[in-house]
Amino acid sequence: MTPDFSKGLVPAVIIDDKTSDVLMLGYMNEESYAKTLETKTTWFFSRSRNKLWNKGETSGHFQHVKEMYLDCDQDTILVRVDQIGPACHTGSRTCFYTKVL
Repeated sequence: MTPDFSKGLVPAVIIDDKTSDVLMLGYMNEESYAKTLETKTTWFFSRSRNKLWNKGETSGHFQHVKEMYLDCDQDTILVRVDQIGPACHTGSRTCFYTKVL
């Protein structure tokens, strides 16, 4: 199955395969989705840089894909990964470390 890219980018929720912690949220287009399936590492489309990027390419903090799921509307991707090092560019294990409520 393929996500519905008809409206552009599709959000991809990245989860630690061992702990089920939510690590980050990225966005995929058709090309980054295909590269993720092909390489078994996560690829995203950077909205700020307007280009593809492979998570870990510069930091070494790769995400090795274990499983991928589509939601019922096929407009969100859930990716279970083996995370190497921290997931967040700040050095935090997860991007979700700021408690609001």
